[in-house]
Amino acid sequence: MSEMHRVTAILPSNNLDASEAFYRKLGFEVENDYGDYRILADGKGWHLHLNKVAGWPAHIEHNPFGLYLYVDDVDAVADCVRDLIIEKGTPHLKPWGTYEFAVSDPSGTLVRIGRAVG
Repeated sequence: MSEMHRVTAILPSNNLDASEAFYRKLGFEVENDYGDYRILADGKGWHLHLNKVAGWPAHIEHNPFGLYLYVDDVDAVADCVRDLIIEKGTPHLKPWGTYEFAVSDPSGTLVRIGRAVG
């Protein structure tokens, strides 16, 4: 895989400290901190940029963003955020062929963590 060919999500956050703490539970670490802009990665391929946007979102249920994080050991990541999992009884196999679970970050971004099955 070429380091020059990848995609990285930039997420708005109204509380960078809370967002950073949330993503640390998933395995991210801060690579660079520019005050109102933080670059996070897990050292295995996940990359994420957090951008402070005051008042974002006005209503957490209106956040249109979502992330899907692919990982081999879904259960290990789920154990790190078990109390935050949205759908109880997960992770489990979904009809669309993934083994996954979902959480919401402090700014209301839906974060699904899973892997393809089969």
